[in-house]
Amino acid sequence: MTKNSEHALIWFGAGVSIAEILTGTYYASLGLKNGAYAILLGHLIGFIFMYLAGYISERSGKSSMETVKITFGKKGGILFAILNVIQLAGWTAIMIYDGALSASELLNYGSGTWAVVIGVLIIIWIVVGVTSLKWINTIAMTLLFVLTLILSRYVFSGNAAGAMGDAISFGAAVELGAAMPLSWIPVIGDYTMNSEKKKIGALVAAGVYTIVSIWMQFIGLGAAIYAGETDISLVMIKAGIGTIGLLIVVLSTVTTTFLDAYSAGISSKSIFKRLNAKVVGVVVTILGMILAMVYNMDDITGFLYLIGSVFAPMTAVLIADQLLLKSKYIRYDFEFSHLLAWAIGFIIYRRLLARDFYLGVTFVNILITIVITVVLNRIGLIIKKSNKRIEGR
Repeated sequence: MTKNSEHALIWFGAGVSIAEILTGTYYASLGLKNGAYAILLGHLIGFIFMYLAGYISERSGKSSMETVKITFGKKGGILFAILNVIQLAGWTAIMIYDGALSASELLNYGSGTWAVVIGVLIIIWIVVGVTSLKWINTIAMTLLFVLTLILSRYVFSGNAAGAMGDAISFGAAVELGAAMPLSWIPVIGDYTMNSEKKKIGALVAAGVYTIVSIWMQFIGLGAAIYAGETDISLVMIKAGIGTIGLLIVVLSTVTTTFLDAYSAGISSKSIFKRLNAKVVGVVVTILGMILAMVYNMDDITGFLYLIGSVFAPMTAVLIADQLLLKSKYIRYDFEFSHLLAWAIGFIIYRRLLARDFYLGVTFVNILITIVITVVLNRIGLIIKKSNKRIEGR
């Protein structure tokens, strides 16, 4: 059973990352006040749905992708398990890329070398297991907490330089804020399903991650506006904390990317039960290392919006089916009405991206998709009743 303190440590580590800080720099064109509002509003939206996804797994005692099978069918759920493994492999590569690039700025051994170093540490984390590394993990989290406090103090000690960077609308900025918690929705259940205290574990996991993610993005926003830098490694050098900064980069990358790689392994078991989660996690990490050394991954906004378009409507259908319609068991190989609701939600999300909503696309899309799911479910029930009457005659 997973204790609340363990949830807090795991999800604190997930929130502290270079990718989170870099995402925070994207808000700089809005200025400090509006940028901060967008981060807070986006994360509030993301937190609500991240918590609900965690709660569904916590209540059922099933992993994220196993709960997805209840809603989309035994075989229909495999689609989302595949998509989840792909997005987690993508995150693994992005995290290693960002960490290696920042580490090489602080200690110039080349980003390729740092990608290997970070990758090897992630593999050790996966093979040994986070529970076996409990004390090391606790020390690492304490160090990260202290180091990010030092970084925060430096970033916000200067004079604001005003809005900067490429223009972004307020609605698009809110969507970026929501996308980070949203990206963990297919993962959170893998950890909350074994919560010692039901209902509380999911709240702790989603709450701690959301608070830390907001903090990291505030650092990125502050770095761009106060320090006039979007490269966080240069901010660390200017602050005179190069060595400390290197620890932040390496530790945060390892603790966050461990969750991505290992959860890819857990999700893969929903595709092929015989697969070993740790072995798949190691393979995903090695693949991430290679991709990080080969491809440029400086701008991840398109990737974040793609995650939103896949997993926002999936979450909406999941909430409608298991919290509103009270489904608890796998009934069919394919739940065609739910797959149709997701497909409609996906299309709507992509269409809505061209528009600017104050609350972002995710919130609007999830509400619309929930309604579509319930309506399609009712239509299906009416058709079934009509068919039974015809057969009865």
